[in-house]
Amino acid sequence: MSTIEKVPPTPPRQAANSADQTRLALIHAALQLFGSRGFEGTSTREIAAAAKANIGSIAYHFGSKEGLRQACAEHIAQTMTTLSAHVLAAAPDPFELSPQAARKLLKDILGTMTTFLVSRPESGEFVQFILRELAHPTAALDTIYNRMFAPMHMRICQVWAAITGEDAEAPATRIAVFTLIGQIVYFRIGREAVLRRMEWTDIGADEARQIVEAVTANLDAILAAHGAPPQDKVN
Repeated sequence: MSTIEKVPPTPPRQAANSADQTRLALIHAALQLFGSRGFEGTSTREIAAAAKANIGSIAYHFGSKEGLRQACAEHIAQTMTTLSAHVLAAAPDPFELSPQAARKLLKDILGTMTTFLVSRPESGEFVQFILRELAHPTAALDTIYNRMFAPMHMRICQVWAAITGEDAEAPATRIAVFTLIGQIVYFRIGREAVLRRMEWTDIGADEARQIVEAVTANLDAILAAHGAPPQDKVN
């Protein structure tokens, strides 16, 4: 089974009942509008209209516009944590893996992240929202960082250490992992440029597979530069 086929479906946008559906619709509308216009540039009336909901539902579900921003951050963190848990479930302790098994796991992690970021529409909402938060940090960024980014980055550093034998928390390791993640994120934030230069009309399964192959090849090259042995077949 290919890495692309391993990516689990994201939670459906329709929830179990009308109240849950409204709450989720408001979150998705807010993600889109906060990401494209910014928090201050978006009114609660616009969010409610985009979600096809009563404006009073924002206060009912979230207490305030700020509460809705926090809910957006929690939604991103939960979605990405669930996605990564799908891949990491087989290796709760990366330090127990052999270098070969750890390399395979790292390829699966990067492949799953790449496929989600380049081919899932909701990933665009997530990235735009996060970029706004990185430019102007609020408590929402704290939620995303503490619940999703830091734990995920630390876990990838541990997998890297299991492959290379290097210290998982050494500055060089943390920077190396940033470079691995950064190349993937570019394909989302630079999506329009990628489509034009590659002469693609969209990034579907085949295009995502090509990007995953490039990311995997880059990983092999970086690991070789760090003296890691080449990949053998791992069952």
